[in-house]
Amino acid sequence: MSVRIDIAGLRPERVAVVPSPLAELCMALHALSEPAHHPGLQGWVTGVTARLDSHLADRMCEADFLWRTTFSDLFLPFAGLGRSTLPGGTLAEDLDLLDKLSDEQFADAALEFTCAMPYGVQGASVLADAEVRRRALDLAAARGPRQLRFSERLLADPPRIRAWLRQFLHDCDEAFFADAWSRLRHQLTADARHKTDLLRRRGLAEALAAVSPAVALDEAAGVITIDKLGDGRTATADGGLMLLPTGFGWPHLSVLHRHGWQPVLHYPVGAAEPASPPSVEQLTLRMSALSHPVRMRICRHLARSAYTTSELAQAHGMTAPEISRHLGVLKKAGLITTRRRGRYVLHQLDVTVVARLGSDFLEGLLR
Repeated sequence: MSVRIDIAGLRPERVAVVPSPLAELCMALHALSEPAHHPGLQGWVTGVTARLDSHLADRMCEADFLWRTTFSDLFLPFAGLGRSTLPGGTLAEDLDLLDKLSDEQFADAALEFTCAMPYGVQGASVLADAEVRRRALDLAAARGPRQLRFSERLLADPPRIRAWLRQFLHDCDEAFFADAWSRLRHQLTADARHKTDLLRRRGLAEALAAVSPAVALDEAAGVITIDKLGDGRTATADGGLMLLPTGFGWPHLSVLHRHGWQPVLHYPVGAAEPASPPSVEQLTLRMSALSHPVRMRICRHLARSAYTTSELAQAHGMTAPEISRHLGVLKKAGLITTRRRGRYVLHQLDVTVVARLGSDFLEGLLR
């Protein structure tokens, strides 16, 4: 599973690395709505929440599906305004770009995550097609009354919702974001300069490698692949590629691949990442390996000490070949290490790897 960006014919000068205040406000709203995703921001979230006006907090709940579970493309409006449009230098400039989206673009982007509207392919406009409109409202109703109310208001009067959203974002800026942006923008600008320098001096492959180990470039095929639990495809076509740094975003690595919009890779900076984060394929192997009850029991032994195959066979009442097969699955998944001691081969659980999969599972093994 991955998101692929076809960059055939992409000229180096059409790759831009630029921060966006509006995109960063989206990530700030997400952190406030889902603080568990961002333990490193706990202090900031607590401080903002404590002094947040109750009326603004209520308004924040009215459309939090635009930034809570995922991130609406409304916060990257420049991507829908042509293949070479850049983000604004200020939040006001970004909001002006948001105003330039057509009502159809605005409505489709606002309802896509709420109502599972088409994303990577061209679909009928929810404002123009009665059947698409009916389906959008049905899906919104299934997701809850707030989503339904928002969808009904948007479909009935797009300009009113657009004005509401702009005012809401302006109020968020005054309440907490302006102060955060004044600190973050220097870090994001410096990162953008660094990535741009890598791009010019060493090429796109080096710049993408610095963005995230989950991003890879196949220069021969002209394809960027982003390792994610999801599938998608887009192309730069005759336009460009945007790399967008975020300070609030870690660990989220997002890809805008909406049909007809400029591809955008929204990546986190300023937070520690594992040197080599596991691929989706590796994660699948690990979760599958740990799902078998015998292998879980074997892991329980190996979490405490190193054992030979014969010792494990005796402890579990199984044959050595049976134990070897289970050990082979665990080793292929990268969950155990082996070392030789004389004529014996010892196996042991890699506790660090298992801990990264989940503390509850590790605690269960060690209990």
